[in-house]
Amino acid sequence: MAAKAKAHLGGGFRAAVAAGGEGEGEADEIQEGADQRAEARTSPGIVAPGAFAAAWAQLKALPQAGGEWKHLTGLPYDSDDPRYRDVSSNSSAGMGKVTGRMAAVAADDQGHVYAGSAGGGVWRSSTGGGHWQPISDRLPTQATGALALDGHGRLWLGTGESTTNADGYLGAGVFVLANPADGQFGERSRVGGAELDSTSIHAIRFGGDKAWAATSKGVWSHSLADLSGPWTLEFAPNPDYLHGGAKAADPSAPYKNITSDIAVDPRDPSKVVVAVGWRSGDSYNGFYTEVEGSWQRIASLGDLPTGAGDVGSVTFARSADGSRYYAIDQSPQQQATDPNSALAGIYVSKSGSPLGPWTRIADYRKLAAAGSGLQQEGDLPGLQAWYDQSLQVDPTNPDHVYAGLEEIFETSDGGAGWKAVGPYWNFNFSCWSIDPAKQSGDCPQTTHPDQHGLAVGSYRGRSYLVAGNDGGVYRRPLVGQTDASGHATDWTSLNDGTIDTLQYYSVGIGKDPSGHGVAVNGGLQDNGQSVLRSRDRVMGSNFGGDGGDTLTDPANGCNIAQEYVYLAVNVTQNCAVNDGSWLADPAKATSFSVAPPDNALGGAGARFIAPLASDIKNGKVWIAGGRHVWVQSQGYAIRSGDAWSSAYDLGAGHVSTAVAASGGKVYAAWCGPCNNQGFTRGIAVGNADGTGWQQLTLPADGVVPNRYLNGLTIDPADSAHVFLAVNGFSRHWTEGPGAGIGHVFETRDSGAHWTDVSANLPDVPADSLVVTPGGGLALATDLGVLYRPAGRTGWQRLGELPAVAVDQLKLGPDGRLYAATHGRGLWGMSLDD
Repeated sequence: MAAKAKAHLGGGFRAAVAAGGEGEGEADEIQEGADQRAEARTSPGIVAPGAFAAAWAQLKALPQAGGEWKHLTGLPYDSDDPRYRDVSSNSSAGMGKVTGRMAAVAADDQGHVYAGSAGGGVWRSSTGGGHWQPISDRLPTQATGALALDGHGRLWLGTGESTTNADGYLGAGVFVLANPADGQFGERSRVGGAELDSTSIHAIRFGGDKAWAATSKGVWSHSLADLSGPWTLEFAPNPDYLHGGAKAADPSAPYKNITSDIAVDPRDPSKVVVAVGWRSGDSYNGFYTEVEGSWQRIASLGDLPTGAGDVGSVTFARSADGSRYYAIDQSPQQQATDPNSALAGIYVSKSGSPLGPWTRIADYRKLAAAGSGLQQEGDLPGLQAWYDQSLQVDPTNPDHVYAGLEEIFETSDGGAGWKAVGPYWNFNFSCWSIDPAKQSGDCPQTTHPDQHGLAVGSYRGRSYLVAGNDGGVYRRPLVGQTDASGHATDWTSLNDGTIDTLQYYSVGIGKDPSGHGVAVNGGLQDNGQSVLRSRDRVMGSNFGGDGGDTLTDPANGCNIAQEYVYLAVNVTQNCAVNDGSWLADPAKATSFSVAPPDNALGGAGARFIAPLASDIKNGKVWIAGGRHVWVQSQGYAIRSGDAWSSAYDLGAGHVSTAVAASGGKVYAAWCGPCNNQGFTRGIAVGNADGTGWQQLTLPADGVVPNRYLNGLTIDPADSAHVFLAVNGFSRHWTEGPGAGIGHVFETRDSGAHWTDVSANLPDVPADSLVVTPGGGLALATDLGVLYRPAGRTGWQRLGELPAVAVDQLKLGPDGRLYAATHGRGLWGMSLDD
């Protein structure tokens, strides 16, 4: 979640600051967003292993409702589209065509490239990148943590995203594909049993006759010869916090056994070093090795720090000839005390042994001087080193190394000198220009920020580096060209439109002003707001950064309100199309900051992705949910945040999770505290004019569970008739107070009484609801869309989607249902089906 929109006028402030936010460290924003998404799915406690697998089995057993989803975003998405070169977009940053976050990449010497996305599954290219096809759609999770080729032609997939960013937080274990060049992952390809269910796999490494897995629940190993047996737990620093342990229900349990990587001595596979530790620090953080059958903390490794406060997220890489080991280390202590960088350094062991001795070859100051684009913003490399780390050694040259943080750095001499070959973006470099006629001036294309995976492959005799990041997959020659600033001049985006892993939070639909079809837009993780008009062959981006919730005028799809984060709302009335005339006259800008007053970044005013809705009877009345329930009645003509008024104060520590309104009656769900330490939730009901507000007394008998209230929808025919979607897992899986059962609840008296209408619904996190014409009910969940016909009690599967989270459903003016998935783009279905 790094690339934030810039205000190109007035000194280059980030969009959130320009929108009126107080601003805080970008890494803090990322952590907050990650924590909040996880909170919705885990509060009020800890989720036991097997929850997602059980939900997947339940979902597959449901009857099929019919209908066919049409994929809408299977075309190139150009983040530099000159049509939308505006103060609120990232157009001209140099990232080019993008897709959703890639958590891991792998490549071979036959042109096969494998890209594992955060929430959209694993994809394969057989041409060195491009012409992609999904190869993991048969699995119960599409969240990737690790990819690795084992030297025997097999591709290993560790599920459950490894960044602790939590967008695709749960996994279903490790899977192996024996013929990755033309095969597909399936449930039967799982290695071992259910030992690694509901676990994030951070890395898979090989040594001797073993495969090693660094996970959120310790270090595990498995035979390479016999894949049927169970995984063996090799080491967990705090075993009492694992499932079944005495402290398994402790709120801190998810952080007590995190292992980020494993280094195996190439000359003696019995020597293994594991990097263990929570990114924010804990007493057990450190490096461990096995000595005479027991795991012991390593006291000294040379320059590589070993203290609990100095070891956080770590990445290892070794050279093909075994002569070098490299490591990146993030320091929890530095993260807590240094506002500019959390990077302890990059290190090398010239002995080739993970036991060192290690020498530091770079710190954030050295990398900043290598042509970093971050220093233009007052930040330094490694700002969010807990989130983005990757390393790759040239197989033919042990001194030639690529290191991925927010940016990509390259050294050709073992770390003596570095170049920022993939700078954060092109803004503020002398070569840059925002003029639409000049594209991005003389700057070469760079990559999208936030690097999560690096790999070397070759195709038809040409070797290349592949980079996976928050914008998808990029490639350059392994030994490439740079300009005088050290920036690579030969990056190619591999996001050709055949791969769609876009992570939408929201979707908006309105009639295209051209008179043909509809315009569809939506807010995305780290890829702004997309705009797809009826005759587009390339989708553009009219707002940058993280795109949150969205409002779109059904009568005019170019009237759009888009949330950045924390209710930093922008509005446009022409899709933010800009011809550059505002360069001479700022009054001609086509997007405007209209944030409500309490959108201070990271404050208690609003959640990272905060709810935004319009009254279903009066589209000019908007509701925004923070600590306050904010209301404005100017519709898309709003030009200032001063137009918002507080209809109700939810109270100190309480913050909105969902809002809905009809005919001036407003419902606002909230939580606070929102994490599993003292989690509480509630619903307030009142009028948009600020009168008649009350806090509902949710039933004491537990009809509405004490879990995250994620969606509200009102029956268009009766404002007292409301449906509620509840996230998380029921008490069978959640070890926490009041988790209860059920995911969909109904009231016919404005919330005085509720009924559980979940019936045969799978026990899966519920995200969004829509009442369809005729009285049916469509439900978005973390595993697809379900449907309950009018007059029925049972739920059915609605069409076929991969096992991907659907964050939001909306009805379009064209009689179609639209789904925003967090990993596989936007989809639509005719309600006639």
